[in-house]
Amino acid sequence: MGKKEERGIPNAAFVQDDDDISGRGNKGLPAQVQPPHSAIAASSDVFSSAEVNESDEGQQRDTWGNPVEFLMSCISLSVGLGNIWRFPFTAYENGGGAFLIPYLVVLLLIGKPLYFLEMILGQFSSYGSVKVWAVVPIAKGVGYGGALATWFVVTYYCCLMALTVFYFFSSFQTVLPWTVCDPAWATATCYNSGSASNLTGLVNLTGRTSSAEEFFNHNVLQKIINIDDGVGIPEWRLTLCLLFSWIIIALILMKGVASSGKAAYFTAIFPYVVLVTLLIRGVTLEGAVDGILFFITPQWDKILTPQVWYAAVTQCFFSLSVGFGPIIMNASYNGFRHRIYRDATIVSFMDTFTSLLAGVTIFSILGNLAHESGKPIETVVQGGTGLAFISYPEAISKFDVVPQLFAVLFFLMLFTLGVGSAVSLTGCVITVICDAFPDWKRWMVTIVICATGFLLGLVYVTPGGQHVLDVVDFFGGGFIIFVIAVIETIAICWIYGLKNFLRDVEFMLGIRLGIYWKFTWGLFIPLSLVGIFIYSLANFRTFVTDGYVYPASLTGSGWVLAALALLQVPIWAVVSIVKRKGSALDRIKASLTPTENWGPQDMKTRSQWILFKSDDSAEHKSWAWWIPKCIKKIIKIDGHSFKPGHASQSTVAIVQLEVQENGNNNK
Repeated sequence: MGKKEERGIPNAAFVQDDDDISGRGNKGLPAQVQPPHSAIAASSDVFSSAEVNESDEGQQRDTWGNPVEFLMSCISLSVGLGNIWRFPFTAYENGGGAFLIPYLVVLLLIGKPLYFLEMILGQFSSYGSVKVWAVVPIAKGVGYGGALATWFVVTYYCCLMALTVFYFFSSFQTVLPWTVCDPAWATATCYNSGSASNLTGLVNLTGRTSSAEEFFNHNVLQKIINIDDGVGIPEWRLTLCLLFSWIIIALILMKGVASSGKAAYFTAIFPYVVLVTLLIRGVTLEGAVDGILFFITPQWDKILTPQVWYAAVTQCFFSLSVGFGPIIMNASYNGFRHRIYRDATIVSFMDTFTSLLAGVTIFSILGNLAHESGKPIETVVQGGTGLAFISYPEAISKFDVVPQLFAVLFFLMLFTLGVGSAVSLTGCVITVICDAFPDWKRWMVTIVICATGFLLGLVYVTPGGQHVLDVVDFFGGGFIIFVIAVIETIAICWIYGLKNFLRDVEFMLGIRLGIYWKFTWGLFIPLSLVGIFIYSLANFRTFVTDGYVYPASLTGSGWVLAALALLQVPIWAVVSIVKRKGSALDRIKASLTPTENWGPQDMKTRSQWILFKSDDSAEHKSWAWWIPKCIKKIIKIDGHSFKPGHASQSTVAIVQLEVQENGNNNK
């Protein structure tokens, strides 16, 4: 048995924030540790002097009230509407239970590593998604591109929230309005979908449409197929619901993390209460087992098709919200030593668990719908928004016991999920602006952003708004995120350097990450996402709805949105190079070097970081740093490689100093 001093630092996933992670206690600690002046002076060569924002010094950044608020906010961001109406249909369409294999592989090799990487960037620098690129100034456009993609998504995301608000208030009526064919909007082919309707005796339903479907298309959306003459004017009821959604978001964000952190408790926990309630009700219905089996039965012939893996990646990105910027923003409000490793694991698990829970819940109730209507399950399953606003309401309408209650709970849950995600997405945009203009009042920025989002969102509540939504969803928040994520990982791991990044993680968290993180960050993620991006372009298809091909002007507008976001990368790269001095080569080199703004913002912690980098430089300069530890043992090479789970002497000394000082402060 080795001595306690030789055991190193335990895994950060199981260490409390106020624990002594040094493994040595605070016995015999030095009274003061100060980096030598020479170390600080020498470290200045590492940084570029350009783009130093002196206003950052002395500014106190907001922080979460406690670590749980951060975790709840991350869960609210990642667990959203996509888990309810997007994942179940995507899984069913791409192999059922077999889809879980590519989805879990993508989650482990792309989703979770990217999520953890963005958490590290935000917490280490205490910056939002734009200013964080002080680490690699030439890549600053990644932050602006991600912020634009976030803005594109949140404008239509709130439109979906408006639909949930409309259905929520409609659910309080004595007779659920989508259960009967109202002559005001129903067609001659409409049939009632309420519990009193018995369709089992109908031999042929070809050409018939349920009242739930016609209510959604003809009464709520007032949908038109042909938009050659324009998308129409906004529907006044949906406009009010959209306004209500943005008011809620503005109120939550008005005071920054002080208010959004408290709201996250409700937005993160309440949906699970409703989901479990609906699951208990669903599994007790006739036909529920058939629906669940239909959802989980694997279709192994699809697992090797590229489309299934592409669907897994897009679902993972959309659900976890990696690449957009809110994760960096949320982490930037953490304390410097917060154990984000465990948070990344918890959020990844909860996101997958929620998707599976929602899938089982929804398909159990759809199984009952198929049983009651006498139709095959595949005919009652609608894709996209139709699952949430046609199939599920129709299934609820057939409940014998208080269907209004279950409808209210379901749509309140959807709205809550939407608020949780929209708050973080909108907050990311607000943080970018407030970081760029620190003198601006946050509440004023919040009001302007939310008002602008409402005005832009009016296009989605027009009769032709769903066509616009489809295009913005694909171009504004779809494949461009793959490009953003690729550049992000290349900038961090290949330009700033994977060794430097891992050492920053070691200093901040007190652990050394192993080969899994080196492989995913440094190799697998960049190469795999490049391949996925090429596949998405090669398989680009024309937008078609009910045989109607979207006009070229609308599709062209989508390409403009994508170009607007992606062009931020080269534009800001040129700006970064031009702002520096010297020859062209010197300017390029300087733009590839971190500015003095990169690093811990607390001056004392920053001094410790400089000392750490100076003391450990010799340990990490070995030519064999890249060789895995197991191979070095076999061929007897001393590469001074990282030892996962252990920290260097300087790290332990710094952690011990902080433990001692915290103890003195408590006294």
